[in-house]
Amino acid sequence: MTSLFISQPQGLNHLVPNGHPERAERLLAIEKALFNPCFDNLLRKKAKEADLQIISLAHSENYLQILRKNRPAEGIGKIDEDTYICANSFSAIAASIGAGEQALEAVINEKIDNVFCAVRPPGHHAEKNRPMGFCLVNNIAIIARLAIKKYGLERVAIIDFDVHHGNGTQNIFFNDKNIFYASSHQENIFPFTGTRDEVGVGNIVNCPLRANSCGKEMRMAYENIIFPKLRDFSPDIILISAGFDAEYRDFLANLNWRANDFAWLSGKLMDIAAKFCNNRIVSMLEGGYNLAGLADGVFAHVNMLNRGVSAKFD
Repeated sequence: MTSLFISQPQGLNHLVPNGHPERAERLLAIEKALFNPCFDNLLRKKAKEADLQIISLAHSENYLQILRKNRPAEGIGKIDEDTYICANSFSAIAASIGAGEQALEAVINEKIDNVFCAVRPPGHHAEKNRPMGFCLVNNIAIIARLAIKKYGLERVAIIDFDVHHGNGTQNIFFNDKNIFYASSHQENIFPFTGTRDEVGVGNIVNCPLRANSCGKEMRMAYENIIFPKLRDFSPDIILISAGFDAEYRDFLANLNWRANDFAWLSGKLMDIAAKFCNNRIVSMLEGGYNLAGLADGVFAHVNMLNRGVSAKFD
């Protein structure tokens, strides 16, 4: 298995108010977790900045203007009660999309099996016409459309295991039969979407999970609902919205996943990718706000992608 890790130094300059959970230290925690001898064979690159016009693949034509209107010349601008933008945020956005572009190129043309992109701000709450929920642009949605437009892929699957439902990704692809979107998330929390009856044109699968449930319920949801539908879709590539806030220590939700749950899910997705799409997986960071939980979850996820080995945590 050949794996690539793409880091995003520009993400450190996306500023948020003190005490905000989506902070630059998240990227530093991931870098530290992956600075481990077991990752000596992991290929590494730094994100290059993309042309921001690519945002229009997933967002409305005036979306950049919406962001520019809210971006301050200095300091931090507030879009809503949770979502902020600063003078350097455009560089972070361009690099997060650029990381996804590099990842696509790697798995399609460079004989790389899978890629993990550690980027911020996250993206899956950003809707076609609206930034929200810490998210300025929908990274995974832009990359999904790019996979179709640039590389001619016909069936792109997005698996979202963030503890919060990816309302933005669902909003963008609700009527797009070429995109399969499946989400496991805690029920009845922000953004209060993602019920089982939200199915799009048959391309949307939502599995809300009970508060305080653990990996056992998650595994049943994937084995019984998501994986069969994903196999039926027969994807050309699997994209992952990789949020680690379902980890038991995270303070923004109440699921009780452990590192081995992230490893199990990653391994199962690798098995499906091996069967249907020549191993091609691109995983992009979403949430995860307890730094220790984020580090352990990413370690388990990338260790499985890189070596096919489950991290052994208590």
